[in-house]
Amino acid sequence: MVMNQMLQFIKQMSGKINDMNPVTSQADAKKIAYMRNLQRELKQKDVLNTPFKDLSVVVFDIETTGFYPYNGDTILSIGAIKMKGAAVLEDQLFYKTIYNELPPSEEIAALTGITGTELEKASALPEVLRQFFQFVHSDTLIAHHSSHEKQFMKHATWTSLRTSFQHRVIDTSFLIKVVSPDASFITLDEWCDYYGVDIGRRHHALYDAAATAKLWSENVKRVEEMGFTNLKDIYTHIASLS
Repeated sequence: MVMNQMLQFIKQMSGKINDMNPVTSQADAKKIAYMRNLQRELKQKDVLNTPFKDLSVVVFDIETTGFYPYNGDTILSIGAIKMKGAAVLEDQLFYKTIYNELPPSEEIAALTGITGTELEKASALPEVLRQFFQFVHSDTLIAHHSSHEKQFMKHATWTSLRTSFQHRVIDTSFLIKVVSPDASFITLDEWCDYYGVDIGRRHHALYDAAATAKLWSENVKRVEEMGFTNLKDIYTHIASLS
């Protein structure tokens, strides 16, 4: 079961002593070179015309100290899980907490379960981003309420690696608005309940990513049943409704 695998994975990760150095002001040249090569590959990749059954995506979620990265809020953790088509690849998981000099507020600690001690032992942001992008490579990213993830990733990638964040990020609502146009839920909890998806533990980046992946999977299956074969079909359909 995916939840048991995730519990084992999280325990293994929490037991490792990670790089404790704080984020420095100079971006590592190798990280920048890797990102530039990756960006070139992203520009060449045809995602829109790839059949859903062959489409590789990475569903991800982040936990943060707040909502405004440009006002000082930071990423606390990143969780992700790979998919191909509607299949959730339960053995291909990513989870990292991120070094922070300051502990999270009591409210955030209670919400996420992330402690100051855990953040003190975590790797610095540039290293976590490097590992995350190596995990994702050129796959399309999926997120629920993706504007939150996108603005934090744009800010973090620029401040840490001095390069732009160019991955395509698709919100779960992209398929939901086609499959369930009359439903008007907002939160991940509400949508998962609507589709009968077990969400497990909330406000943990890996568990939320897994729940989002199941939500995306359900909608991929349904758009295929409706006759849509790829993302371009969905874009065309949504444009026709405008």
